[in-house]
Amino acid sequence: MNPGKESSGNVTVEELIKENQSQREQLKKAQAEIERLRKALEEALRSLKRQAAPFSKGKPKSNPKRPGRKGGTDYGRRAFRAVPDRVDEEIAVPLPKKCPDCGGRVVHDSTHSQFQEDIVRQTIVRRFDVEIGHCVGCRGHVQGRHPLQTSDALGAAHVQVGPQALTLAAHLTKQMGISHERTAQVLEWGYGLEVSRSTLCRALARLGKKAEPTYQELQIAVRHSLVNRLDETGWRVSAHLEWLWVCVSDQVTLYAILPGRGFTQAASILGEDYAGLLNHDGWQPYYRFVHAFHQTCLSHLIRRCKDMLETATAAAARFPRAVMQSLLEGLTLRDRHARQEISTQGLYVATGRLAANMDRLLAKTFRNPSNRRLAKHLRHEQPWLFTFLYCPGIEATNNAAERALRPAVIARKTWGGNRTENGAKTQQILISILTTCRQQGKDSFDRITELFLSPTPMVLDLVPNSS
Repeated sequence: MNPGKESSGNVTVEELIKENQSQREQLKKAQAEIERLRKALEEALRSLKRQAAPFSKGKPKSNPKRPGRKGGTDYGRRAFRAVPDRVDEEIAVPLPKKCPDCGGRVVHDSTHSQFQEDIVRQTIVRRFDVEIGHCVGCRGHVQGRHPLQTSDALGAAHVQVGPQALTLAAHLTKQMGISHERTAQVLEWGYGLEVSRSTLCRALARLGKKAEPTYQELQIAVRHSLVNRLDETGWRVSAHLEWLWVCVSDQVTLYAILPGRGFTQAASILGEDYAGLLNHDGWQPYYRFVHAFHQTCLSHLIRRCKDMLETATAAAARFPRAVMQSLLEGLTLRDRHARQEISTQGLYVATGRLAANMDRLLAKTFRNPSNRRLAKHLRHEQPWLFTFLYCPGIEATNNAAERALRPAVIARKTWGGNRTENGAKTQQILISILTTCRQQGKDSFDRITELFLSPTPMVLDLVPNSS
């Protein structure tokens, strides 16, 4: 009898083989479709997070606490506005002649003071009578200049906007992320000063040129800093995609708008031979700083593990859960050492155990594609996962750089980016100076006004000692 024609009931062996092959093909197609849908789901979840409200932390709590001050001992520290140092206007508030309730006679008992701090909607107009002359020696043109003048322009450009108004405009556009048009509206509504957005744009471009030497010195300062935090985000220049980079040291925050997000751009900020410590999100080009030490951001890794746990099966979830637990143990260990609950020697011993545990986790073979991708990334990051434990005081995350980018991201959502390369250059210079002022606790308003009043470019007192 032909073996291929043997039958079991009414079904031949040949038919069973064909059916088995067909089911295997269907299973393979189903597995491929499952993987495609899983990737689509992961991408949809990431896209949902990107399009959510800025810096959203997820769904609100089902039973949130009542807003506002709490009653009794939970009220907290009682605070109130301090009494002003000066009084510009005194106003007497007499008693009414009759009681507003019954119409009876009112008798004076005492007098108490109430203070009100307000702004005055007023624009001051100054006229400078500029004397013009010439040098008897070289016959060159000479004219006077008052310390309050922001420009030497005369003729068609003899009506100028003052330094205080321009300084406020610089803060509104470059630090608060308000467009030039809306800034002009603020000046008109708040102070009765009519100014066009093009006037503000040109004034800020002049300010950027005066501030360029300060920007260059700040870049030298970050190159000499022992620790820097790096990050980047997309930015539009002339409707083309570029990248806004930020480098945060302990005393300086430097921004740069560059045409890419690779090592070439990062090295243009820090220099290829930078040998300090870099906090970053694990982006591959950062590791081309071969002379530097690194600390990859644990927040990014923990967040990635949490995202994987939302869609993983019970078996596939074991690996990201174990990784997340190991990273969280590292953060707990850091906090215990900061509270002096564990000695430095004990810290190093516990860190060695954490590193060994990570070695064991990554030595396994993974069938799940998401776990394979995570393991591949962690194997690359492995030497720099626990730098913050070997060097106490180093930050475990890249939150400082991310916080520095947030105002720029809000500005990008508001008005999209810069229209010209010159505008992008002005943008990076001014936000670097304004952010550094705030970082150092210095008055940015006075310093920007000083720049506007300076007839030549200058270096502000923001540059730390880099020797």
